[in-house]
Amino acid sequence: MGSMFRSEEVCLVQLFLQSGSAYNCVSELGELGLVEFRDLNPNVNSFQRKFVGEVRRCEELEKTFCKCLDLSVSAPKTRPLIKAILMQENDPRDLLTIEEESERLARELKEVSRNRDSLRAQMTQLSQYKGVLTQTDCQCPSTSFFLHWLWTMTDFHFPVGQHTLFVNLPSSFYFSHCSLVFSFVAGVVHPWKVPSFERLLWRACRGYIIVDFREMEEQLENPDTGEMQWKVFLISYWGDQIGQKVKKICDCFHTQTFAYPDSPSEREEILQGLQGRIEDIKSVLSQTEHYLQQLLVRAVAVLPQWKVRVQKSKAVQAVLNLCSPSVTDKCLIAEAWCPVSKLPELQSALREGGRKSGSGMDSFYNRLPCSTPPPTLFPTNSFTAGFQSIVEAYGVASYREVNPAVYTIITFPFLFAVMFGDVGHGLLMFLAALWMVLEEKDPKLRNNTNEIWRMLFGGRYLILLMGLFSVYTGAIYNECFSRGLSPFSSGWHVRPMFESGEWIPETLKDNNFLSLDPNITGVFTGPYPFGIDPIWGLSNNHLTFLNSYKMKMSVIIGVIHMTFGVCLSFFNYNVFLVLIPELFFMLCLFGYLVFMVIFKWLAFDTAHSNSAPSILIHFIDMFLFTVNKENPPLYKGQMVVQEVLVVLALCSVPVLLLGKPIHQYITHKRNHRHMVSNLTLAEFLLCEFDAADVFMHQAIHTIEYCLGCISNTASYLRLWALSLAHAQLSEVLWVMVMRIALNGQGYVGSVVLFVVFAFFAVLTVSILLVMEGLSAFLHALRLHWVEFQNKFYSGTGYKLNPFAFSSLIHASSAM
Repeated sequence: MGSMFRSEEVCLVQLFLQSGSAYNCVSELGELGLVEFRDLNPNVNSFQRKFVGEVRRCEELEKTFCKCLDLSVSAPKTRPLIKAILMQENDPRDLLTIEEESERLARELKEVSRNRDSLRAQMTQLSQYKGVLTQTDCQCPSTSFFLHWLWTMTDFHFPVGQHTLFVNLPSSFYFSHCSLVFSFVAGVVHPWKVPSFERLLWRACRGYIIVDFREMEEQLENPDTGEMQWKVFLISYWGDQIGQKVKKICDCFHTQTFAYPDSPSEREEILQGLQGRIEDIKSVLSQTEHYLQQLLVRAVAVLPQWKVRVQKSKAVQAVLNLCSPSVTDKCLIAEAWCPVSKLPELQSALREGGRKSGSGMDSFYNRLPCSTPPPTLFPTNSFTAGFQSIVEAYGVASYREVNPAVYTIITFPFLFAVMFGDVGHGLLMFLAALWMVLEEKDPKLRNNTNEIWRMLFGGRYLILLMGLFSVYTGAIYNECFSRGLSPFSSGWHVRPMFESGEWIPETLKDNNFLSLDPNITGVFTGPYPFGIDPIWGLSNNHLTFLNSYKMKMSVIIGVIHMTFGVCLSFFNYNVFLVLIPELFFMLCLFGYLVFMVIFKWLAFDTAHSNSAPSILIHFIDMFLFTVNKENPPLYKGQMVVQEVLVVLALCSVPVLLLGKPIHQYITHKRNHRHMVSNLTLAEFLLCEFDAADVFMHQAIHTIEYCLGCISNTASYLRLWALSLAHAQLSEVLWVMVMRIALNGQGYVGSVVLFVVFAFFAVLTVSILLVMEGLSAFLHALRLHWVEFQNKFYSGTGYKLNPFAFSSLIHASSAM
């Protein structure tokens, strides 16, 4: 708990790593996550460091792994056990074996994949050839048919399939070409290319061809584009010149053309041969894919382990690049930040690294004095991590500075609950967070990559406490979904008003609103046992009562919260020159305001409530040093007390403004008086006290504090405003939605109630829980950052980031 309060004590150590055991020593430190290494070669280029070759080697291996993983997309996924992999030893000699195995596996995968793709392309091509022969065999026109057609038609629109071909030939052509020999071009083309392909054939060949397009029955995938549908075409032409044009057009449209014999018997023979070749390729392809699947399963099994080992090796080599070689080049010298409590573990890790490497001399460390402030380290767990993150979002604590997260565990949920107080809403929030806490070990929840979910899941304990505190404050407000609870009997009674004769039956008829007089015996028998009396929910002036109550409560909570923050500065600042003046200013003014509120609650009962003075007027008169005769005093001698308190508050301002700079100036002169003779001129100028800078900073701090006490006290009124807004919004939602449905009767009313309740539940979760909860969370965050933490917390430090394999592996897996 002490390290959580003021961070762990951290020291600078110098490590002497023997050349033979340096790798194993750093690897052991990476397994434990103890130290943060410093760069001893800041002026050396990263490409000129000693172990840059090993780092590049690891990067090349990672690229090889990425290629293998890209090939293994279709393999069954098995999530590796990160903890089991991290427990494996990191031997530098394993890197060579991993490199050889990975290159061999990648080469084999690439070769088998290339063979598979080649077999698929061959089978697709043969299947296309088979489809061309099958679809066009019955549609191939004979020479006699074509000549008869040319003889009878001189200008004919010939429909073939779904397309119309235009042929316009002279009549002398038919008598001079009776011995005409026809040729064919057959192939497949993409369906979206058919219109332009057909149009270009017509324009280029001027109608001296016949083209037939058919839909291929078998769905074949193009290995290059992945398209599934194809169109079979058969082009009939005569003449070599037209044939060359047709072939050029087919090449231009990237069609797949095949040899097309004129004889049906030849086509049937080729078709039978294609069928046999397709069956053979299918058999070989099946065996190839089976073998490839085995390789992929093996790659998926071993690649995560190899990847973790390579990442470890790369991290170790990167750390070794931060070290500087000794004069004799027999050891490496490193500097690192290490918690003082972990120094025995550091020495044990160095010895273990030397033992694993078989070195005859152990590595060791020395503590070094440091002029720079060490990094900050707060030990956290799953419960405190969320609260620590809230504080560090404002700024990381300086070294050995008071950690606000310890107190934020209680104050943050409480301030949130003051604004969000409702038993029903708080219970829903508590149950949602409780489910996340109970299922926190579920891998599906922990490894979800959704950013909003990760934020909610990381703050599950914070949400749990916010819901629990909201139930408590909602019980004090006596609100559950804007409805009052009555676990105890009310302290107000109506019967004594009739028994005393104050009310008669005619009074009830003539007045819409009646006032209960607490001075009549039996009307008010005492305060409610816990929280606000539920009868206030039925009164006409309940909003006025709650406004007064919540406003005063907000001021009291705010002053106590800020005063506690000022008291925590006892651990960070000078007690007599900073803490005491700040406390005097705060307590003499706003502490006295809280005293007046509480004194008025205690001193004036129901019999004297009409003569109770106004606290606000007294507070204003306190600064003006005046007496308002119309506003009676709270107690005797009040004016003298107020004048003394104002004078003390004003006197604390110059002490706060000048005390610390003067003290620092005197201390500086005393410390450097005996050192002047030993300093050079440059060192003397560097050690010179900058009075103007110190006075300027202290003046800014004083002005900010004095004005902040006023503005921050008013800022806590947001507790009152947000609480009132949440209560009124909940009231409106109940009156406008649920009350209407509850007035229904019969079966129809039950159906309407079911539908309206679902609508009411959606609005409650989306508006009152999510939107109002987020608003209250942000306001509570502002109250902690601005009003509370700036009283004692600077947040100008930096975190200790120890070299740990676990954090590196988890970061890479998240990416």
